[in-house]
Amino acid sequence: MRPMRLATLRTLGAAVLASVVAVPAMAQQPAPASGAATMEAVKSRGTLSCGVNTGLAGFAQPDSQGRWAGFDVDYCRALAVALFNDDSKIRYVPTTAQNRFTALQSGEVDVMARNTTATLSRDTSLGFDFPAVNFYDGQGFMVKSSLGVKSAKELDGATVCVQPGTTTEQNLTDWARANNIKFTPVVIERLEELVSAYVAGRCDAYTTDISGLAATRSVQPQAAEHVILPEVISKEPLGPAVRHGDQRWSDLVRWTHYLLVAAEEFGINSANVEEVAATDTRPEVQRMLGKNGGLGAMLGVDNQWAVRVIKVIGNYGEVFDRNLKALGIQRGPNAQWSQGGQQYAQPFR
Repeated sequence: MRPMRLATLRTLGAAVLASVVAVPAMAQQPAPASGAATMEAVKSRGTLSCGVNTGLAGFAQPDSQGRWAGFDVDYCRALAVALFNDDSKIRYVPTTAQNRFTALQSGEVDVMARNTTATLSRDTSLGFDFPAVNFYDGQGFMVKSSLGVKSAKELDGATVCVQPGTTTEQNLTDWARANNIKFTPVVIERLEELVSAYVAGRCDAYTTDISGLAATRSVQPQAAEHVILPEVISKEPLGPAVRHGDQRWSDLVRWTHYLLVAAEEFGINSANVEEVAATDTRPEVQRMLGKNGGLGAMLGVDNQWAVRVIKVIGNYGEVFDRNLKALGIQRGPNAQWSQGGQQYAQPFR
């Protein structure tokens, strides 16, 4: 489809210009000091400090009583259960797109579970490890149906809401250049304010990961008035992040994810895990659930950690369905490898 300039575009007013902030290119930063002994520090403290989103439906959001829930939150809970057998021993630290990295580098949080894309520069220059990809995503665009836009390639001349300090911002620029599309960014750091700007009509389109668009649309009073356009312009492998220099802690985060994925593959869930642990004779299941092999001790936890985590949190499918299915997010690439997806646990042996 030939790109066409939107007839309904408005001239940016002073209020919008005041919301647009200059975003410098990400400067190379020295890797932080070694994060060694994170697990020991967490155990000694008796509380896990987990960096999460400030509020994104389905991923991390507090209720009116301040209780956090969501896909990313369940990963924090799983780690707390593995360590303490208590998913309440967590301090949730809401972080924005820009201050999340500082929170992890400085040690304010032990792990960041905040729909964050693993990239080369974040792995090296920022000094992080991404132990596992728990959600395969991609960037898209959402517009109001009243705009009459059917394709992102019709956004030539549009104003686009985007968060600074994200892969989203760079992807938008790269995609627009490649497709010879001109746009005016409306750059606002806090997600709630950015979404409000889009809903209020201060920009024509909102761009972020498809899952984020679906989450935002799900909480709008008239969800049908918002359309996610068909183009997916990037690959966004999302997952928890930890600091470089602490392989023991990274291992626990990695294998907690693999535990959830493997449990689903083996048909183990929150309702049947104790029975399976007592009766299932499959060698890998026995090792995973602590019947033999001593795998828990290798991770710095006891050998019943897996049974506890699955009983409280469930398997990957339960986590996905509980938090994301209601938003209309399909499994897609996050289906099991045996179902055509990319979720694949390394062997428990």
